[in-house]
Order: sequence, then C-alpha cells, then structure tokens
Amino acid sequence: MKMIVVFTVCMSVVVLASAQADQKSKNCNEVRTAYSSKGFNVNDVPNKGVQGAHLKVCPQGFSCCTLEMEEKLSQLSRVDLKAPVHQLSSNMQNTFTQRHRHFDQFFRELLDNAEKSLNHMFVRTYGLMYVKNKELFEGFFSDLRRYYSHGSSAVNLDDMLAEFWTELLERMFRLVNVQYEFSDSYMECVSRHTDQLKPFGDVPRKLRLQLTRSFIAVRTFTRGLALMPDVVGKVSSVSASPSCVRAAMKMLYCPYCSGQVALKPCKNYCLNVMRGCLANQADLDTEWNNFLDSMLGLAERLEGPFNFESVVDPIDVKISDAIMNMQENSMQVSQKVFQGCGQPKLSVAFRSRRSAKDSGFPGRFRPYSPEARPTTAAGTTLDRLLTDVKKKLKHAKKFWSTLPDTVCVGERIAPGDDCWNGTAKSRYESVVMSSGLANQVSNPDVEVDITKPDMVIRRQIAVLKEMTSWLKAAYTGNDISFTADDAGSGEESGSGCDSPSCDSDGDIYFSTPAPGKPRILKTQDDKQASSGTRLAPCSPALALAALLLALLTLQTR
Repeated sequence: MKMIVVFTVCMSVVVLASAQADQKSKNCNEVRTAYSSKGFNVNDVPNKGVQGAHLKVCPQGFSCCTLEMEEKLSQLSRVDLKAPVHQLSSNMQNTFTQRHRHFDQFFRELLDNAEKSLNHMFVRTYGLMYVKNKELFEGFFSDLRRYYSHGSSAVNLDDMLAEFWTELLERMFRLVNVQYEFSDSYMECVSRHTDQLKPFGDVPRKLRLQLTRSFIAVRTFTRGLALMPDVVGKVSSVSASPSCVRAAMKMLYCPYCSGQVALKPCKNYCLNVMRGCLANQADLDTEWNNFLDSMLGLAERLEGPFNFESVVDPIDVKISDAIMNMQENSMQVSQKVFQGCGQPKLSVAFRSRRSAKDSGFPGRFRPYSPEARPTTAAGTTLDRLLTDVKKKLKHAKKFWSTLPDTVCVGERIAPGDDCWNGTAKSRYESVVMSSGLANQVSNPDVEVDITKPDMVIRRQIAVLKEMTSWLKAAYTGNDISFTADDAGSGEESGSGCDSPSCDSDGDIYFSTPAPGKPRILKTQDDKQASSGTRLAPCSPALALAALLLALLTLQTR
C-alpha cells in the first residue's frame, strides 16, 4: 500500500513538471519582447505557441510566429544579411577613397611646387628674358597637369615634350642671334633638325624617359586607387536573390518562431548560407587579386625607377641645365644651322650696342642648396604614401572569397554544437561548400542557379581585367589607356621598357652630366633629304657665294 502511494506521488510530480515545461514552451513572452525590439507591433505575436502549418519558411511544428510575422521577419532578414557585407565593403571603400585623395593631392601639389620653384629660379637667373617667354613654361606645366587629369586622349606626352624643346630652341636661337632676321620657313628648317643639332645636350632624351615613365605610372596608379571604391560599391549593392532571403530568414529568425530567441546559427551552417548568397561576389576574387598584384608591382616601380617625386621636384634644375648647354654651345649650333639652312639676313633694327639685359642670358645658374629645396607636398612624401598603401592593398587580397568567413564570426554564430542548424538546436551535419558560383550546385541551404551569373559582377570582372592590363603596361613604361575616340589609331604613349632595363637604366636619375658640346652632324642620305632640308657641311664655293651675297645685301641696305 505504501509503495502504491509513493508511486502515485512520483507520477504526479513528473506529470506536473512536464505540464509546467510544456506550458513554458508554449509561452511566447520572450518572442514578444524580441519581436517588438525589432520595431514591429507586439500584438502580431500570439500569447502562446500555435501549430505552424501556415508557415512557408520555418518548421511547421510548434511556433510563436504567424504568417504575417514570418513575412515581416523575412524582410528584416534581407536587411540583416546585407548589413555586415555593407559594413565591410564601406570600410574598404573609405580606405581607398582616402588613399586616392592623398595620392592625388600629393601629385598635384608636387607639380604646383615644381612650377613655383622653376618660376622663382628662372626670374632670379634669367630675368627679363624668362619673363618675356614665361608662357612657354606655363604651357609646359599645364600640359603635364592635363595629361595627369585626362591621359593620352588629351595630351600625347612624347609629342608635347618634343614641341616644348622645339619651341624653346626657336626662341633661344633668336635670342642668341638677335642681329639676324629669321622667317618662319627658316625656323622650320631649324626645328626639323633639332635631333641632329642636340642644342640642349642629352637632357631632353633623359627627361623624356623620366617624365613619360613616371607620369604614366602615377596616373595609372591613382586611377587604380579610384577604381577600387567604385568596384566595391557596385558589387556590394547587388541585391540578394529570393532564395537567399529565404535562407537568411531560416537561419536568423526561425529560432524566434521556435521560441529560442537567443539561439544563434552553427558556424558551418552560416558559412553555407553566406557562400550561397555571395557566390557571384566570390567569382570576382581572381581578377581582384590579379589587379591588386599589378597595383603592388606598380607601387614598387614608383618607389624605384619611376619615382615621380625624384623627377618632378628638380625639374627646374634639369631644364636650366639644358638652357645653359644651349647658351654655351650657341656659336657652334648657329654655325651648323647657317651651313644647312642658309645665311640669314641681318636685322634692320640691329644695333651694335645693346643693353646687357637684351643681349642674351645672364651668368650660369647656381642651384638651390638642398636645405632650400622643398622636400614634401601635401605634408608627406611619396615613400610614406606608398608604404601605407601597400599594406592596405595586401590586406585587401581575397576580400570577396573570404567575406562569408569574415561575416560568420563572433556574436553572429554559436560555438560548438549547441546551435541552430536550420531545423532545431543541434549539430550541423552538412558539408561546407567551397566559394564561387560553380561550387554551389549542391548547397544544402541555398538554391543557387549556377547557369545565371550576375551581370553587374561580370561587368566589374571585365573592368578589373582592363585596368590590370593598363597597370601592366604602365609597369613597363607604356600608356595603353586611350579612350574610344583615339583607340582606332592604336597609338600608345610612353617609353616602354622591359623589367631589367627599367631597373638598371642609369639615365633615369641623370647620373652622368649632359655633354658639353653638340654631336657632329652626319650627312643625311638622299632618301632623308627628300623629306626636308639637308643639314650638311658646305663646300668652299658655296661658302664664298654666301659671303658675297651677304656683302651685296649690306651694300643694298
């Protein structure tokens, strides 16, 4: 009898405990609190659990969700799915938007400083002669800025530099031969033979190598920095597919419906959902990494043989060296021109006595001391900028393929096996898929159509490929980034070189002084002479005839 009483009491306790547990499980108070904290109306939540046969996404057993709640939480899951991706993408955008701004500001200020330095130096050194010809140098820097801003579609660097030296030669030739009159056709003859005369020594050739390589490199590099935030912005704005939103809802909010509001998804479950949802983005990774490798390679060029700062900062000294070379060798240059292009007429206005400031250039230039020269622009140096940006570029590698791993960490997941596996609080058994669209064919949690790649992302893959080709060309000193308007000509700008020659080119830093005397001119062959006036030594008879003609001209006047 006593045993029967004890058994009855024990059974009553078990039944009571079970009833209390069942009552607690059917109580949706915690769900009501969590649901209202998301900004929804608490009255949407039933007071106690109901059968979930009406639900479309979550398990259809016991549920604290109505169909209306499930639809609202599905919309919220779309936002919650995008939030961490948007945050990571925004960080990437901000990082490289800032770096682009720093580089762009630095390069522009360096050009401004170089022009100011040249103006100050030339006013002090050449005085009125420079002031009268100042617009030539202003145009030179203006063209450099236009190339930096708009590229080879606006300015062909080789042509621009050739025209600058030709114009400078014409102006200086007139100044050192002020006693003569020169017609336009005569000056065209002089210009045609600039390369043979080498009036400025080897400075134009060396400066052309330096400027073209460094300007192509900095322009392409800054364009690469500007492209990164644009690509990230467009890729991160791609909308989630309906199947992805459904999977996100199941992972994030179906625990709410089962009354387990604090339950987080299993890590591998989260990885499969995110890799399915970000399958197209992961396919960007290959070209993204190729692009970053090319950016890093060009950064090394900018630290070494294509160093923009070491080219632009002392450009005033280099141009002044060229001018002084022309001045020192003006007599030899003039004689060779007179032999090849004919003896010019004496100027009617020529007077035997001229003021000192109108009779050529003053004494040889004395350069600034190193302490007096500006060493920075925008409050920094190129080396500092490059050191910083290289770290950021390396950190950005594999950004797209590792996005799921970056998202599925910390408070977003539950450690161990006490986690939500999509149906219950239990271990997640499915195999984790690899990254990329093609690998999602068997994704157990997200339906992915691998036959329909996202066109926005495919377009960005093409953009990265194109930019990578420009970066690789800039690495060898070539500019192939012409626009559609000039693409038909197939012309390139720049001074191309293979990697070893770029690294070992001694000319790039003006390690040898410009020659003191112009080269001896070689006689052109008949084929060359047919296209222009032949510049060659004259015979004694021709020289005598020229002298008689000059004397007759003087008598006539």
